[in-house]
Amino acid sequence: MQKRAIDTALIGTALAGLLAAGVAAGTSHGAQADEPMSHKVIGQQVAGQQVTGHKMTGQLVTGQQLSGHKVTGQPVTGKQMTGKQVTGKQVGQPAAKATHHGTAKVAPKRHAVLSGSTKASYFWDDGSGVNGDTGAPAGGKPMQKGLFASPSWPMHTKVKVTYKGRSVTGFVGDRGPGEPSHRGVMLDLDTYTFRHLVDGKKPRSKYDTGTSAGHLKGVKYEILSWGHGAGKKGAPKPLG
Repeated sequence: MQKRAIDTALIGTALAGLLAAGVAAGTSHGAQADEPMSHKVIGQQVAGQQVTGHKMTGQLVTGQQLSGHKVTGQPVTGKQMTGKQVTGKQVGQPAAKATHHGTAKVAPKRHAVLSGSTKASYFWDDGSGVNGDTGAPAGGKPMQKGLFASPSWPMHTKVKVTYKGRSVTGFVGDRGPGEPSHRGVMLDLDTYTFRHLVDGKKPRSKYDTGTSAGHLKGVKYEILSWGHGAGKKGAPKPLG
């Protein structure tokens, strides 16, 4: 019995020496000494790393330093992670950038309530009396670009005119043409609109279009909305 007790003591001393040597060897290579009960490591392979204060379950951790993490159920390779909790993800590859596709809002196309074609002339009535000016526009708004005259349509009716691929949207702000409306001229256009329809340029002055054209035949009109002023809806009718 005495011999067995001595043998047991010797074995225990040898094991303690080996354990101390292993701890000393680990410390001599710069590794921090861990407390034996500070980790719970289950079913994994840990190689070439320092693991401190972790609970790691069911994973393979290789060649890294982990500090202050709880890492569960994931492969983690060649990374240093500090003060994070990573769960159910794979770390070590760049995350894909989310692609955001903007949705452009397209304004609904307005349908004409009435369309047709006519012969158009031009005018600029601002009360100056130039070129037979008959006074300020009858619709109550000052003479301006995009102000048209109609012999019958309600005042402030919104109209789009098109000629040879060029278009201008304006409104009815005056009455006219007078006698020419009985010869099929059912629109008077301001000089800026008239010249733009001819060649896309500007008039020589607001009273002079700068072209030899007095009328444009086949101008397409589209009524976009009827105005609430005086006048009649429907096909244009001669003045008076």
